[in-house]
Amino acid sequence: MTAADGRWRHLGVSLVGLVAACAIQNGLPFLTVALRQEGLSLTAIGLLVSAPTAGLVLSLLAWGAAADRYGERLVLSAGLGVAAVAMTGAALAGTPVATGLWLLLAGAGSASVHAASGRLVLGWFPAAQRGLAMGVRQAGQPIGVGLAAFALPRLAEDGPGTAFAALAAGCAVTAVLVGVLVRDPARPERPPGAPRAASPYRSPVLWRVHAASTLLVVPQFVVAAFSFDFLVREVGWSTAGAGTLLAVTQLGGAAARLGAGAWSDRAGSRVGPLRLIAVAVAAVVGVLAVVAVLTPDVLAPAAVAAAVVCSAIVTVSPNGVAFTSVAEQAGSAWAGRALGAHNTVQNLSAALTVPLAALLVDSGPGYPAAFAAGAVAAALAIGVVPGRAVEASSRGAPRAADPAPSR
Repeated sequence: MTAADGRWRHLGVSLVGLVAACAIQNGLPFLTVALRQEGLSLTAIGLLVSAPTAGLVLSLLAWGAAADRYGERLVLSAGLGVAAVAMTGAALAGTPVATGLWLLLAGAGSASVHAASGRLVLGWFPAAQRGLAMGVRQAGQPIGVGLAAFALPRLAEDGPGTAFAALAAGCAVTAVLVGVLVRDPARPERPPGAPRAASPYRSPVLWRVHAASTLLVVPQFVVAAFSFDFLVREVGWSTAGAGTLLAVTQLGGAAARLGAGAWSDRAGSRVGPLRLIAVAVAAVVGVLAVVAVLTPDVLAPAAVAAAVVCSAIVTVSPNGVAFTSVAEQAGSAWAGRALGAHNTVQNLSAALTVPLAALLVDSGPGYPAAFAAGAVAAALAIGVVPGRAVEASSRGAPRAADPAPSR
């Protein structure tokens, strides 16, 4: 098998792993209607929906350190196996508290994918292809959400248990694929007596990319968590219709991540495209906030749907570029921990965003205020993204060398 064959095989497994993980981590909002029928309030549902994200926050750094030390294959297969067991437990749970605890564990297990699969891309692809490759890998998030949007409302017509069982099966199958197909990439040898790689956090770039991505998570999760409920409750769509629309929308989100990654490869910079994407996110989510004020009496449902679609596509586009920047700035010796830290702050933001936005929706200000909060966060991110000069100077600083593409 050639090096190129190995690269694309590993990228494919990374993509499938992220699809399975993100269907759990980001797909539960599509069970909102089914959970309402169980007698739960939107605030309680928000806590359940955010439970997998909380599990990510608690475990990502540990998974990242494990990937740096023990390799990607072991971490991926173990984490996905834990997630499969936990989602089975959620399917069988008899109380909301038990369900929440199982979902917390499922998020903790599936967190392994974020740290380890990013390392696979770093190790198997040369720098000139990493933006596109990471964009392909990051497309797993909207694809996973799209599959969840299409399938979960239908599976949950008689209750959420069947939907949870399907998510468990997806993780179990993916864990087997990892064990069969994944091989850890080669790592650069450290000469005897050589000092350990210096911390990449001596540079401001990683700190600022972490901070900007944390802010950009707010509009992403506000739109992802509440678009389905907004379309059903405020605009009058059926659950199947809203789920199908948002499923198709995720294909656009996947394409946006691919395009952003390829753009960053051609630009020779990750942060320049990231800043312009933040501008676009602030604009489209701001428009969605205005649309939410006007609907349903002023605007036609098609216009509302267009605003939701544009927001859902644009808000997921920054992730691949930011992940590539983090992996490259960290280098081989620190990539797992840096990606784990990056995902930790992102998912901490997401875990706080969903229940707080639910309170805004339930307590009076409604969907316009929730969407407006997302637009403000994106506007703040524009100024936080580091400049190209800072990025270039950081690339010249001493750090762990990138591994050569594996054979």
